[in-house]
Amino acid sequence: MKKIVLFALGIAFSMSILAQMPERTPENVQKYKEICRKYIYKDMKGMYREAGGALKYPFLAPGSSQYLDMLWDWDSWLSNVALRQILLENGTDKDREQALKYEQGCVLNSLHYGGMDGWIPIWIERDAPSREEMLKTRNPWKSNMHKPTLAQHAAFIVKNMNGDAEWLRDHFYVLQAFVSKYLNFHRHKATGLMYWETDEAIGVDNDPSTFYRPHASSGSIYLNALMYKELQAMSYLAACLNLPDISRFFEEEAGVLKKNVQEHCWDQRDGFYYSVDLNLLPVEKPNIDALLPGKLYLHVGQPRDYDCLIQRFSVWSGFMAMWAKICTPEQAKEIVERHFHDTRSFNSAAGIRTLSPQEKMYNVRASGNPSSWQGPIWINVNYLVFRGLVEYGFVEEARELAGKTILLLGKDYERFGALHEYYLPDNGEPVLNKGFQNWNLLVLNMAAWLDGKPVIAEF
Repeated sequence: MKKIVLFALGIAFSMSILAQMPERTPENVQKYKEICRKYIYKDMKGMYREAGGALKYPFLAPGSSQYLDMLWDWDSWLSNVALRQILLENGTDKDREQALKYEQGCVLNSLHYGGMDGWIPIWIERDAPSREEMLKTRNPWKSNMHKPTLAQHAAFIVKNMNGDAEWLRDHFYVLQAFVSKYLNFHRHKATGLMYWETDEAIGVDNDPSTFYRPHASSGSIYLNALMYKELQAMSYLAACLNLPDISRFFEEEAGVLKKNVQEHCWDQRDGFYYSVDLNLLPVEKPNIDALLPGKLYLHVGQPRDYDCLIQRFSVWSGFMAMWAKICTPEQAKEIVERHFHDTRSFNSAAGIRTLSPQEKMYNVRASGNPSSWQGPIWINVNYLVFRGLVEYGFVEEARELAGKTILLLGKDYERFGALHEYYLPDNGEPVLNKGFQNWNLLVLNMAAWLDGKPVIAEF
């Protein structure tokens, strides 16, 4: 009996050890940095995919069996940022030359599915139907499309080529049509904010700011932060192609969007950036001919004079205003002091929770289609928040988040020999999709910054 009890206690003790994040000491951070580098250097070409079928150019895939042979929009962009860090640290000139065709292929495959109307699909499978066939079953004006990261991806590649954008020149009209479609058809007239048409494949699948919301009602801070950077990327690309008037147009549009986001999405009460609700009834003038003398008419004395309503959901994407450099230094300071440091909300042992546990929607159980963004840790979130901290000079906070990410993924490699798609916040346990690479490899960019080494950053 005593042996059984001791055995049970041993199992319980072992499980408790497994169910904890390693202590964030310099020794542990160094240990798990090396583990991450070892595995990532070895596995990095696992993201390379050759041309074939609907995909006319080689490209980068996220990894894991679920995403084995598909081109995804923001996934390929962030994977590329990680790839360049790997090549900087552990690649030869030949490796970098070889990688370029896969990098450019991500952008060119997407543009191949573009057209004069600007619509580009969010993902493309090898056996995907033609663009014309796709558009027979969907309305391009009422459905979501490729997230506004395509110009950023192209600009990242061009910047790494010292400004050489000639490989893009023949396709630049399609890219302009894509970005202009957001400006012309997915922009709320009163606020000037971009909105999602639906909650389909927005990347942060079940973010309650958009998930199951009425169509065309979500002025997402996540979407608008991406769009602000997309417009800056378009300005840069146009300048590289010696198109100054076009460059100036997109730069001016970026300035307008930044002003609109600051005006409508910053919440002075909470000191945070939020998505906004655009689903308001229109203000209509009374029909003078139909008014009856002496009758009381509602709303005519003071109709609403605001154009949207703040959605005070504690969603991680409020930090995106720091990543995009939309917020003022004073706002950034408030965000960090009130939200980054709050362990009851975003700050957890494994990094930044995608949704605060103080929200009733908080839920960390495994789910796919939609993937769970209602609390679990995603490495792209850790990375983007980290980049915002670095941009505004919050060095200690950036060191903390980089260290947590290194410990989380290094431990995953140590235990399973692979990474997963997302993790539990409090103990770092992997939840889903063993073998997922994708933006998880950005841990190397964070580690390089921590070591004071050269760092590859997105455009």
